[in-house]
Amino acid sequence: MTFEQFKDACFRLALEKGCDNAEIYSVSGDSFSVNVLSEELDRYSVARENGLNLRVLFDGKNGYAYTELFEDPEFLVDRAIDNAKAIETTDVNPMQDACEYPEITPPENPIMELSESEKIGLAMRLERDTLAFDGRVNRMGYCSVSTGTTHTHICNTLGLNAESSDEFSYAVIGPILRQGEDENEAYAFRFGKDLLDCSSMIKESVDNALMRFNARTVDSGEYRVLIRYDAAADLLQAFSGMFSADSVQKGLSLLAGKLGEQIAAENITIFDDPFEKDNPRAFDDEGVPSVMTTVVENGVLKSYLHNLKTALKDGVASTSNAGRPGVAAPIGISATNFYIAPGIKTYDQMIGLLDNGLIITELGGLHAGLNPVSGDFSLIASGLLVQNGSILRSVEQITCAGNFLELMKNIETVGSDLHMGLPGNGRFGSPSLLISKLIISGK
Repeated sequence: MTFEQFKDACFRLALEKGCDNAEIYSVSGDSFSVNVLSEELDRYSVARENGLNLRVLFDGKNGYAYTELFEDPEFLVDRAIDNAKAIETTDVNPMQDACEYPEITPPENPIMELSESEKIGLAMRLERDTLAFDGRVNRMGYCSVSTGTTHTHICNTLGLNAESSDEFSYAVIGPILRQGEDENEAYAFRFGKDLLDCSSMIKESVDNALMRFNARTVDSGEYRVLIRYDAAADLLQAFSGMFSADSVQKGLSLLAGKLGEQIAAENITIFDDPFEKDNPRAFDDEGVPSVMTTVVENGVLKSYLHNLKTALKDGVASTSNAGRPGVAAPIGISATNFYIAPGIKTYDQMIGLLDNGLIITELGGLHAGLNPVSGDFSLIASGLLVQNGSILRSVEQITCAGNFLELMKNIETVGSDLHMGLPGNGRFGSPSLLISKLIISGK
């Protein structure tokens, strides 16, 4: 049975069995991944994904059923109806009807034109170039290249018919450097067309490993802190759930009731931008046309992230942030490209403005050391000690603690060095952030 035949059968049966509407969310794609170690293939995989999720509206409730085989539409419809019957919530879950979509220009990605053997060759060359970059690079802990394509198709009984095809490619390296008896490892990645020239990625990973040598702790106390762009993006991602309208409506967000209020310093603006040049999309996982959302503007909370259900509850339009962590999962809320807008100061200028304090380059324990509801965090950190605007030495074995919203209000300066992370369940980015005060626990 073809997809079209299966879809038509599912929709017909769903309506015959008393469903008000039915919707299919289908994802198919191919992925390639290679990891090399010591100029040999360490891991190699080629995979094909194909999955279909049927959503039905039955007796005012959504039911879901998943399959990878287009063989038994009636069984799938019955499972979805049974799922709806088991749901106790009375929330209304609307579906998107037929609509127009914005034109999307796919990012340039010449890596996708390479053959599998050429991608393997790229990974081999990346390992060789990293090992040759600095005499202190002793070996590689990790060196991988991954590519893939994804085709998404959303259609329903209301006339919705949304399709998109996306490509991705990225590389990750983890060189291990040795000085005397000490070893340190650091990771770096590049995405899309940036894989054509990996010299900056190699330098970044080596520099990050080098800065960890001879690290010591510092005295406990209150410090001026510069949170480097990558650590700042990790922190933003960890607390991004508080901007979800679903969390707000369930009483699981500090931002409940704070629309129009100052929640951050005036130099902070946060966007959710589905049109970001390296990772654009025309619609969300409900088929709602993409819109750019100003979440925070000059420190003022302007919007939550909405899907159709939460938007209906609040009497607003969806911000096109419906998301699914997987094909089989129900609809939730997910960021697209969620980032703090950059300022004008370079990273070096930010170090000068810091004057005396700490640069946080890495945060650990992001899943266990924070509370996304209260905003409190206590996180393992490492970085650099700065005196009189110059880097003095590396720092480790410290913990930084505070509250995310308080930290956002204490941002003195926003850097120009916006960096975006890898796409996943949302993509997050931030420039470096100069914080006036943060509690540091050391010795």
